[in-house]
Amino acid sequence: MQTILGANGQIGEELARELKRNFTSDIRIVSRNAKKVNDTDEVFSADLSIREKAVEAVKGSNIAYFTLGLPISSELWEKQFPLILQNVIDACKINGTKLVFFDNTYMYPQDDSVLTEKTPFAPVGRKGRVRRKMAEMVLKEIESGELEAVICRAPEFYGPGKTQSITNTLVFDNIKENKKLKVPLSAQKKRSLIWTPDASRATALIGNTPDAFGQTWHLPVDKSHPTYQEFIRIASGIYGKDLQYSVVSKFLFKIGSLFNPKVKELLELLPRYEHDNIFDDSKFRNRFPEFQVTTYKQGISEIKNEQLLEKK
Repeated sequence: MQTILGANGQIGEELARELKRNFTSDIRIVSRNAKKVNDTDEVFSADLSIREKAVEAVKGSNIAYFTLGLPISSELWEKQFPLILQNVIDACKINGTKLVFFDNTYMYPQDDSVLTEKTPFAPVGRKGRVRRKMAEMVLKEIESGELEAVICRAPEFYGPGKTQSITNTLVFDNIKENKKLKVPLSAQKKRSLIWTPDASRATALIGNTPDAFGQTWHLPVDKSHPTYQEFIRIASGIYGKDLQYSVVSKFLFKIGSLFNPKVKELLELLPRYEHDNIFDDSKFRNRFPEFQVTTYKQGISEIKNEQLLEKK
């Protein structure tokens, strides 16, 4: 049995499909309102902030994947994320289950540093501090030898379906609505964006590779690291039209934050858009050379095709 905790977001759904395709049909889907992804899935609805529910959710599992997300709220993250993760860690220990922790990059410095698995944590803002705490919780368990675990770390998403990210919101949602595209802070800085199905495929692969445990892995991205200007130029070629964009300044974000709580929650993430963002995935590529990374052209083409189908 392989269990996905937080299974009905984009990462969890793609993960369930990949596990079914290539690894196992014995999959348990866990979330507050769990729904099957594959016909053969077992579903278990649970609030993982309740320790007993977490223990029950993981029971009988060889591997548990932590892909749970919460709304972008610093206050909610501080209250819920460490509590839920501790419950899951305890549940895995009690049940003898291996833990695959799906992580982001919020705990890293938001500067021009090339990000590797060895980059020291230097979070900016409350959300970054929460993610550092969570990563350190898992690392502590790995170092103690009390839990067999692995960290799979992904940079900012772009992708199909339910993918939620700044790029999807400001670029692809605006293309869909025939609006002018928006770029945060700078169109000239290099970006590392991960295609969400690739993130899930790579996480499934790591979870089913025994010697990958006890480590942190950067999940694979297209190595071209385009600027937003270059990314939108690729999209223009695929959509067959000159996609226009404007750069949203930090000042405008601050003004927007006075009226929109969601924008306010994004402010602490903005410094990373002022710098090149190079996410080094060479460790993964060297260990799994057969893994086919989706190129930006392929990913953008898939998003376009999905949007065309939605219009029919």
